[in-house]
Amino acid sequence: MSVLYFIRHGETDWNREGRLQGHTETSINAHGRKQAAQAARTLASLIDPSLLPHLTFFASPMRRVRETVEILRAELGLPPQGYTADDRLREIAFGAWEGRTWPEIRTRDPIGAKTRDKDLWEFAPPGGESYFDVSRRVGSWLAGVDRPAVVVSHGGIGRTLMLLHGEKRERGLQAHVWQGKVLCLKPGECLWRPGEGHA
Repeated sequence: MSVLYFIRHGETDWNREGRLQGHTETSINAHGRKQAAQAARTLASLIDPSLLPHLTFFASPMRRVRETVEILRAELGLPPQGYTADDRLREIAFGAWEGRTWPEIRTRDPIGAKTRDKDLWEFAPPGGESYFDVSRRVGSWLAGVDRPAVVVSHGGIGRTLMLLHGEKRERGLQAHVWQGKVLCLKPGECLWRPGEGHA
């Protein structure tokens, strides 16, 4: 596998409120736009400027991601629409749980929430997906990536990519996926830039 530079979409109002977004369309907010610009600056510090125009950019087709990648590319001096949207990079679907916070879910569907706590890998909410499901579609996308690339997507996709790059399942599924940072992925290596202790 080639090195990947993963960037999560910028903050949305639903992120701020702790609501599950999944396949629901949302837009990034003012802070999310700043995070996209910050991620661009970090990416520029990691890659030889002469190579940037030749990097392939992939993205989820969801609005919050398209907004992020277009800000990112503009900040890098690249044509904003010069990326490939791939449906396999959509966020994990939360089905009937979308739009709700975790406290709301634990109140409305306590059995489902407890089942998910016990098995994050196999459990799918009503009408949603499991991480196992997501790993199959993301894995099929990753198998076709044969050169260094930037991928802009979602928290669930970031965790899945960590697992596909060798992170242990328990750690990967619980990992925090930062906004405004860059995750450098190589086989057996998952490193955030700036580091996890820096804002």
